[in-house]
Amino acid sequence: MTNPRTAYRENDVSGASSVRLVVLLYEQLVQDLRQAAQAIEQNDIELRTRRINHAILVVGHLQSPLDFANGGKVAQDLDHFYNVLRQNLVQVQFHPSKHGIFQLITDLLAVREAWIEVEQAEKSAATNAAAATPATVFPPGAAESESDRAPMDWKG
Repeated sequence: MTNPRTAYRENDVSGASSVRLVVLLYEQLVQDLRQAAQAIEQNDIELRTRRINHAILVVGHLQSPLDFANGGKVAQDLDHFYNVLRQNLVQVQFHPSKHGIFQLITDLLAVREAWIEVEQAEKSAATNAAAATPATVFPPGAAESESDRAPMDWKG
């Protein structure tokens, strides 16, 4: 039997936009770090190691598709953020600190919020484009001319 949580996540990922996938990866990072913090509290070194290693892997998935040619300063800033994040994850791995993990979670949630805003703007733009009617296709004052109309042979 499929785990309902897993089934929901798989459904969320299939057909998702690239921005939605980024948001989901941020959520995975936060989940990994919360579990790592819990493992620190329980002195579970194996679980802490697995969760932080997984978080480092997720950072790689976020960082690898950065397009520096077209992304400009945003791509460079994200690259720097991911490099610092990875360094801090390694630091927390070798010097376990719940405070350090909670600071990383706070940083991730702040950046995730920015991605959610991008996702909402993307959805809004798609909705507006889909709602465009033929009357809004022409700019104001640019009515179609008689010669632009297709001949109709309608017999009602």
